[in-house]
Amino acid sequence: MKPILPSLAWVLLAGCTVGPDYHGPPAAASDAAARGSFVRAQDATLIVTPGLARWWDGLNDAVLARLVDDALARSPTIDQAQARIRQAQAQLRQTRAGQMPSVSANGTYLRAEIPGVDLGGSGSDSGSGSGSTGLEFFNAGLNASWEVDLFGGGRRRTEQGRATMDARFADLADAQVSLSAGVAQAYVALRDVQERIRLNARSTALHQQQLGLMRQRFERGTASRLDLERVQGQLENMQAQATLLAAQRDDYLNQLAVLTGRTPGALDANLATEAPVPLPPAQVPIGDPAALIASRPDVRVAERELAAATAGIGISRAQELPAVRFLGLLGLGGTSPGDVFDLDNLTVLAAPQLSWSFLDFGKARAATRQSEAQRDLAEARYRQAVLDALQDAETALSRFGNTRIQLGQLARAEATAARAAELNRQRVAAGTSATIDQLDIERQRLAAAIAVSQAKAQLTGSYIAVQKALGLGWAVSPAR
Repeated sequence: MKPILPSLAWVLLAGCTVGPDYHGPPAAASDAAARGSFVRAQDATLIVTPGLARWWDGLNDAVLARLVDDALARSPTIDQAQARIRQAQAQLRQTRAGQMPSVSANGTYLRAEIPGVDLGGSGSDSGSGSGSTGLEFFNAGLNASWEVDLFGGGRRRTEQGRATMDARFADLADAQVSLSAGVAQAYVALRDVQERIRLNARSTALHQQQLGLMRQRFERGTASRLDLERVQGQLENMQAQATLLAAQRDDYLNQLAVLTGRTPGALDANLATEAPVPLPPAQVPIGDPAALIASRPDVRVAERELAAATAGIGISRAQELPAVRFLGLLGLGGTSPGDVFDLDNLTVLAAPQLSWSFLDFGKARAATRQSEAQRDLAEARYRQAVLDALQDAETALSRFGNTRIQLGQLARAEATAARAAELNRQRVAAGTSATIDQLDIERQRLAAAIAVSQAKAQLTGSYIAVQKALGLGWAVSPAR
């Protein structure tokens, strides 16, 4: 019975794991999660249901969908995130392998010649009173070593490695979110600026007609030099605006090319044809705050880093305690090459080793304190990530709702300007209004149309911001 007790004690010690166990993240922003809805989600088009990962499909624009798919497949940003995942996976495999016994093979050949020392081998006498003997030694063997995970430090390293790998997968998801949103924003901005270039060209043509009529009036003496210079200045401003819009168009084309992993200018021909700004769907699913906290990639990164930091405490505490290592040697050898095949020359060595740095003047304890502080820092970062995520979502939802209201107001203003242009056109036909006045009213109608075009782009842009704030646009991580 007595021999069983030490063995039982050994098993119990081997199953001991020091350090705190990770039981999940703290309850950050619990009031928001319990509320079940966002404070700023007052727009009637917003519905509390889970959103789709491929949210851009809701914009019903085939060109945009193709650009996003190309970006997710070709962007160096995604390649970098995937490389970091492979790096973390390899590190985890290395950590797991480090807990297993290590066996290495080696072969040794040794020759020694020491003057005046008899090594027991055949020697020759030089006749001068000093002797010289030589010794040859051949050996082939296996070395084995294994450090027992006595207090769970190795298991905590595995926990840390797994959490770090999960964080890298969340980094990939975060990169997918940012990339898909970036492509969509640049595409919407491109379509908006193309539309404004077209409207600006029409407005410039009206200014040129108005300038021609004003010059005629000036020559007849019915208009002043001030009136002529005013119209001339307006035309020059429109022409300058056209130059600025062309530069913006090229900028967005370059952005889209780089975001999709191409060189600047590669998409110019494909995107030269104008298309309207895609508009959000009639209903926008947004989920709830609890789902946001659970699924937004940057929050998941912070949560996994908290788990890794918690495991780090156990790693540090295990280093304060004794370590047990087993060393083994199995070899064959002798003074001739044939000895390495003679089992009578077998050498077996087993050496358990106990080490404990019990007097390190607080070095190991300080390392544990550092790990505990790192864990507290990770927890604070997690809570901050949750608050930042909720702020992003609430701000984006507020802008989306207010931008929709603004678009309705501008659309009504455009309709009013169109009616005014039609009424004045009837007056021109009746001879009660001048053509130059009609041109001015038409310019105002075009200005209202430009404002509506910009508001449409802003509405879609705020819709994209909502999807990004909700953390959508990422693919499910593969099984590992």
